[in-house]
Amino acid sequence: MRSAGTSLSRALILLLARFLTAVRARWDGAPPTTEQRIYYANHASHGDFVLVLAVLPRRPRSAARPVAGSDYWLKSGVRRFIGRDVFNAVLIDRDRVSRTNDPIAQMTDALDAGFSLIVFPEGTRNSTEAPILPFKSGLFHLAKARPSIGLVPVWIDNLNRVMPKGEFVPIPLICTVTFGTALHIAATEAKREFLARTEAALLALSPKASPP
Repeated sequence: MRSAGTSLSRALILLLARFLTAVRARWDGAPPTTEQRIYYANHASHGDFVLVLAVLPRRPRSAARPVAGSDYWLKSGVRRFIGRDVFNAVLIDRDRVSRTNDPIAQMTDALDAGFSLIVFPEGTRNSTEAPILPFKSGLFHLAKARPSIGLVPVWIDNLNRVMPKGEFVPIPLICTVTFGTALHIAATEAKREFLARTEAALLALSPKASPP
């Protein structure tokens, strides 16, 4: 349970995010729901999960935990407070050699406790010209482990321009967060086919996606 201080900090950070970005949600799939979900999004900034939380309605927002790299969010006291204490992030060690916890087990533990998750299957921020990086296999293994939970693609637009890499002061700019239709892994679906399908569902939400 959050303390009064962390609850206030969370509210202030979300309010600041809304103020700086005028962020708006678009629900291109099903309308918002209180059902448990795995939201998977493109990754261009360390503030991505904040925008997703900022546009979720109150009840699903309070039950959602971002999944993030411990190498970044435990690097300083301020980051640790924001990532671990304020947003209750599931912090994953991305170094296969040094980590002692299984990332899939960490995420399924959070799901089994009743939380929804916000995940970034590219595994790292995309600083290339490509719309997204190839998905890591984690999303497949998570979907296989809990196949009844819907996976919702989420496209975050413009945040990389609000917080360019290496910049400290945000640039006010309108952002959108677009939610697609929930999908599920098929019982016999292979990893390659599943990742291609989830990538395509995410890319279809991009403003640059070609019309059908």
